[in-house]
Amino acid sequence: MPVLRRSSRRRFEDYRQVVRERNRLRNATTDEKPDDLALAETRSTQRGRPFPVLFRSFLTLIRPHWGVIALCLATVTVSTLLALVPITGTKIVFDCVLSDGPLPGFIPSALSLPKNPKALLFVVAAAMMGFAAASLAVGMIGRWHMTRTTKHVQAEVRRVVFDHAVRLPLHRGDQLRSGGVANILREDAGGVGELLFAMLYNPWRAVVQLIGSLVILTWTDWRLLIGSLALLPIVWFTHKTWIGRIRPMYRDIRASRQHISAHTTEVFAGMRVVRGFNRQRTEAARFTGNNHFMSRQELLAWWWARGVDIAWSILIPVATAAVLAYGSIRVIDDAQAVRIGTLARDAAFTPGDLVMFLTFLGWLLEPIATLAASATQFQSSLAGLDRVLDLLAEPLEFPANPNARPITTEQARGQVNLRGVRFTYPGRNEPVIRGIDLDVPPGQTIALVGPSGSGKTTLCNLIARFFDPTDGHIELDGTDLRELQISGYRSLLGIVEQDVFLFDGTIAANIGYAKRGADRDQIIRAAELANAHSFIARLDRGYDTLVGERGVKLSGGERQRLAIARAILADPKLLILDEATSNLDTESERLIQSSLAAFMDGRTCFVIAHRLSTIQHADMIVVLVNGQIIERGKHSELMQRSGRYRRMVDLQTQPME
Repeated sequence: MPVLRRSSRRRFEDYRQVVRERNRLRNATTDEKPDDLALAETRSTQRGRPFPVLFRSFLTLIRPHWGVIALCLATVTVSTLLALVPITGTKIVFDCVLSDGPLPGFIPSALSLPKNPKALLFVVAAAMMGFAAASLAVGMIGRWHMTRTTKHVQAEVRRVVFDHAVRLPLHRGDQLRSGGVANILREDAGGVGELLFAMLYNPWRAVVQLIGSLVILTWTDWRLLIGSLALLPIVWFTHKTWIGRIRPMYRDIRASRQHISAHTTEVFAGMRVVRGFNRQRTEAARFTGNNHFMSRQELLAWWWARGVDIAWSILIPVATAAVLAYGSIRVIDDAQAVRIGTLARDAAFTPGDLVMFLTFLGWLLEPIATLAASATQFQSSLAGLDRVLDLLAEPLEFPANPNARPITTEQARGQVNLRGVRFTYPGRNEPVIRGIDLDVPPGQTIALVGPSGSGKTTLCNLIARFFDPTDGHIELDGTDLRELQISGYRSLLGIVEQDVFLFDGTIAANIGYAKRGADRDQIIRAAELANAHSFIARLDRGYDTLVGERGVKLSGGERQRLAIARAILADPKLLILDEATSNLDTESERLIQSSLAAFMDGRTCFVIAHRLSTIQHADMIVVLVNGQIIERGKHSELMQRSGRYRRMVDLQTQPME
């Protein structure tokens, strides 16, 4: 029966219902809020951290750059104050050049200005241009250094996020998916750097401009200023109404973008399966539907964000018109009072005062509008910071152990002991490994056999310490693995899995990945032991041949031989082979088995094999069923017992009827 996929319109209608419910919960009192766990989880996930928490976390991330940022904020302060000075020239031009009024009182008497109106006009114009040029020069210096700092912060946050992500538990890494992690690194971590401008530089400039304009407007006419500041309660109301609702929407948008990136990566990684089942149109429709849904989310967030812009588009012209009307009446009344002698000319409100006041009022309203708009615009970057903090808050693969003991290849003998090992995957109830006890002397080869799902790979993952046992412990040379430094222990390992992973690079780089600083001779020697040198030599570029993403340019057998060569180059003390020769033809398998036999001598090896003929010479064969050991011994011993192992061998060797 085909799977019915909801349209983007239907998904968006459901999403809007979630948004409405989230907003209702946001405004509800404690008694009104439901106890439903799903709603509680939705609310906590979607809304995220409050702004003060995000701001403190942001300051912590940029701590190494505080000095440069302080310098940038100082330059923007000087630049903004210099930009305020030329506006006072409008009063001089209107009152002293176009009229015959005296120079204003803020002009120092020691400053000798020409009496001729035209000459005075040129001096004022030159001074205005000089201050503007100085403001621009100082501002560009600060802006350049802030831009450089932004790029440094982006690179550092991406490094921190990447370094943390690669140390997450394996099951969590699988949940994130490669495309999703790439989106967090590219979009969310990059957005943290952009907050330097959105949350520090631009708001600081607006605050300096606001304070400077307030001081000058207070000096010009405090009554007009009080009327103008009546707008501030409206600003606070719009901010309180809109901002708390916008940031969760941007979190949702970023989550949708992450899902699209992960889906795209998955489709192209599995392109053979997609084409093999003729599902190109299905995946294209899924991709298109996801993008349509995200577009609808973005449009909804756009409308909410425009609420602040609309409010200011209405308020600023109204405020300007009101001030212009009131100020013009003041100019007319004061001019009449001067003519009849009831008001001194110096105390009158002049046309120059009105023009200067209106200009500074624009400079006052502009930073307020900038602060309101910035609070709206950087919600997307704040949502990205919130998601970055979510990832950084996740626990690492293993908790730090300051008392962990270092271990080197020279120190390790290779004895492995399992004591009462039980393991349950996170999120599951049934254990996969059920109370295993096993002693492996140094240099022995242990073959793990059993039906699919019996716990063979999981047991090897525990030995490699990709996971820690739920109960019991694993020892190396008598020391619990949890008491050894994880990096030192992993340096003892060599692993070849059935699902071979190769990086998008050269053959030499993929083999050399196992050993830092490996030279070409060492790489070639490892390839020869893995029976890979012959096919590599036939390639046009030999060891410099690019293998493509995940080694797509090579056959399955060729990829597996490179993986074996990589493990050989690592020169491990413990070797784990998980169906290492499953993709090879019989002739290649025999050649590699012969080489591996010499290589495995003196190393503790764990071999998983379904082809039982390949493990007959193992020092011990362990039969696993449902996470438990039901048989153990050499091949000859197990064949004599006529148990589970004997039946498995008979099934593989007897012809099908």
